[in-house]
Amino acid sequence: MTEQKATEIATINQQIEAINKRIVTLKDGITKTREETKKHIADRDQLNDKVKALRLEIAEIKKERDQLNASVRSLKQQRDEVRGQMAPFIEEIKGHSQRIRELKEKYAGESRQELQKAFDALEFKIATTSMDLHEEKRLIDQVKEIETRLSVYKKMDQHSKKIGEIRVELKVFEDKADVFHGELTQNAKKSQELHARMLAKFEEMKKLREDATNLHLQFLLDRERVKPLQEEIGRLIDQRRRLFGARQGQYLEEQKQYEERKKAYEERKKAYEDRRRQFDSEREESEKLKKAKEQEIKEKIGSEAREKLQRGEKVDWNEFQLLAGEDSETED
Repeated sequence: MTEQKATEIATINQQIEAINKRIVTLKDGITKTREETKKHIADRDQLNDKVKALRLEIAEIKKERDQLNASVRSLKQQRDEVRGQMAPFIEEIKGHSQRIRELKEKYAGESRQELQKAFDALEFKIATTSMDLHEEKRLIDQVKEIETRLSVYKKMDQHSKKIGEIRVELKVFEDKADVFHGELTQNAKKSQELHARMLAKFEEMKKLREDATNLHLQFLLDRERVKPLQEEIGRLIDQRRRLFGARQGQYLEEQKQYEERKKAYEERKKAYEDRRRQFDSEREESEKLKKAKEQEIKEKIGSEAREKLQRGEKVDWNEFQLLAGEDSETED
């Protein structure tokens, strides 16, 4: 570093020191001004704490009220859903009843006991009596026909059983609807009481907030007295930043030279890599051409060897190995 540059840096350092002293003086003035506003801030914060406590209390009341309202809506929805669900069950009962009537009308006059008796007799006869195939087939067909008729009574039993199950479920729905309605009424009353408490807390919080706002306005006036001092500090900090920049000029120049050397090295490295990739590509292409030529020769020799075999001529050992290798590849 030259003597001239050293002198320039010393001058910059003196300017920076003077700026630092001025900044300290301004900050002392700001501190003194802010001390005058501490009482305003303390009183304001105390009121804000009370407002915050009330807000939390109101939030808890509102939360409890909203939970009750949500419960009321949920209970009402559940009650209405239960009532709504009863209609499809009634329709389902009607459907099962209609199906029973249809089955009775379609198969009227047939006794279930008689059909079962006839079915058991035929089953016993088939199992215990010797008969020819024609007679056995005839009896089996009768069994199948009776079994089909008996299945109708089973279907009617299933429909009747389903009707009984549905009626039991309907009674459960009615009981559920009554329970939901009772809870709904209780929760609605509690929600109204909580809402009244919440409104009273809101009025109290409103008064405290007005007092805190007045104190905050006084704080803003005090802050305006500090603002010009802060702006001057900002200007001085900006001036000091520029002086720092000037002092760092030499370091930046050195860094620039280093980056240029690094860039040149990267360019040489890239050129070398490009040449190496080109060499590898050419070598790969040469290998492909060599393999293709070898394959062409093998195919030609193999073709000639097959022609010899077709003519009944002998082939030499190399031709035989080549044909054997082709056969192995074909099997694979």
